[in-house]
Amino acid sequence: MALDRRALNFIFSVDFMRMGILWTLAVIFSQLRLLFRGISIKTPAFPRVPPNPSTRPVCIITGATSGLGKAAAHALSMERYFVILAGRSDHLLSKTIEEIKQQQEDAHLKAFQVDVSSLASILNFKNSVQQWLCDLHMHPSIQLLVNNAGILATSRRFTAEGYDKMMGTNYMGAFSMANVLLPLLKNSSKPSRIVNVTSFTHHCVSGAQFDEESLAGRNLQHLSSGKSYPLSRIYEYSKLCVLLFSYELHRQLFLADPSHHISVMAADPGVVRTNIMREVPQSLAELAYTALDLLCVLNSPESGVQSIIDAALAPPEASGHYFFGGKGRTLESTFLSYDPKLSKELWISSNNLLQKAQLTLQKSGEISRTSD
Repeated sequence: MALDRRALNFIFSVDFMRMGILWTLAVIFSQLRLLFRGISIKTPAFPRVPPNPSTRPVCIITGATSGLGKAAAHALSMERYFVILAGRSDHLLSKTIEEIKQQQEDAHLKAFQVDVSSLASILNFKNSVQQWLCDLHMHPSIQLLVNNAGILATSRRFTAEGYDKMMGTNYMGAFSMANVLLPLLKNSSKPSRIVNVTSFTHHCVSGAQFDEESLAGRNLQHLSSGKSYPLSRIYEYSKLCVLLFSYELHRQLFLADPSHHISVMAADPGVVRTNIMREVPQSLAELAYTALDLLCVLNSPESGVQSIIDAALAPPEASGHYFFGGKGRTLESTFLSYDPKLSKELWISSNNLLQKAQLTLQKSGEISRTSD
């Protein structure tokens, strides 16, 4: 397999070594823990509890046009959910719905275009969903939100709010989507749920800052010792933030106020062959997938999505757990991810960023068009 100059430069980068060695060790470590999880009462397995066959709950899946999102849309439509597919491309959304319909003719699907890295787009998405529910004379609520959208960027880019693109998509997008859609989840007459998709790569984070500048990706000093874009460390950091956020939301919604009937789960699909590596040189991406397949840790989207479906269909008492490996199994995430002080610090900084972004939209006049 011929390697071009870009691929050769990437091979000799710190990020390649980190992804090739630390990430591989992290997923192997997680797989080994599955083998020995039976001796720990702290890592229960939960059965799937499908929705009442007389109802058709509404579910939203972000990043639904390929890979895990597409697999989740198909799987949950099979469980009688009315699935709202959220993605950036109208063309890919239409194509995904067509492909699912070919496999399941009676699937109930609806597509909306949304860029989760843009708060204005998320607010517009919420209004579109509310109007759609109203037009169909459906209850103004949703029962399930799956925050699946994520990217692995190889260069520094910025969102409309000025966030690093990877942080804006992987973490702030999930945080904003959950907060903006929370009224629709609370409005449900039946128990509702948020499933946040995270990654085993969070094991590679040994320490992090959770101030506003760090979350926005404008301060990378704690993640990088050089001038190059620290893509692997930002990805790990974003997935740790997703976990900390999930556990804090669990404490605020499920533990502190059970009357909301909202459970919060984290799901880790493991290593899955999707297009998330599209910005990595193709020759290296194929090499990585081949090596991971030989190590027996590479999943197809249909296999990797099982942890997400487990989290979506688990009983409410599974709230606050970290699903990994399918078959309803859970694991403990890192000690750092359970630190309530860090979770609170993350929440406050994230909420401040969200409020500032809302204020900016309000001053520019955009929020009046997207939040009526």
